[in-house]
Amino acid sequence: MKTLYLIRHTQPEITPGTCYGQLDIEVTTSFAAEAAAVSDWLPPVELLITSPLLRTRRLAEHLAQVQRCAVHIDPRLLEMHFGDWEGKSWDAIARHEIDAWSVDSMNYTPPNGESAQQMMRRVQEALSDVVLLPQRQIGLVMHGGSIRAVLALLGDVALGDTLGWQIEFGAVIGIRLG
Repeated sequence: MKTLYLIRHTQPEITPGTCYGQLDIEVTTSFAAEAAAVSDWLPPVELLITSPLLRTRRLAEHLAQVQRCAVHIDPRLLEMHFGDWEGKSWDAIARHEIDAWSVDSMNYTPPNGESAQQMMRRVQEALSDVVLLPQRQIGLVMHGGSIRAVLALLGDVALGDTLGWQIEFGAVIGIRLG
């Protein structure tokens, strides 16, 4: 039986109310304490796979050192790309764009970004590859959106139905497959 541990990165260093998905931002000064807490919760894993962004890589590298396992980077685990919205205050994004996204959050694409449906497809491709790996205990260090995508895929629920699920920074979610 294979077990996946979905691990959300620690608190990012960003002003609250800022739109960020694939914006590569640093973690806060509380990283060491947050990473230690994640280490305490995470059972032994044989492999860690991480999004390439700094906030996930830092945690994955820390966990790999503690767990004495390899880290692989997979860009398919990235958060949704919000395009021109990245780094802007949510209040600074044109109201008509936010409204259009709210009406069809799965298919609306922010300017120069990607839709939630596109993110879902790439996360599904990554997940399909992960389940074929020989390792039985695998940690995936990701983002809130990509974790929701995995949960939606494995639970056979719509991604939109997961939006109300609170996934805290540093959360560890274990899932047994098969």
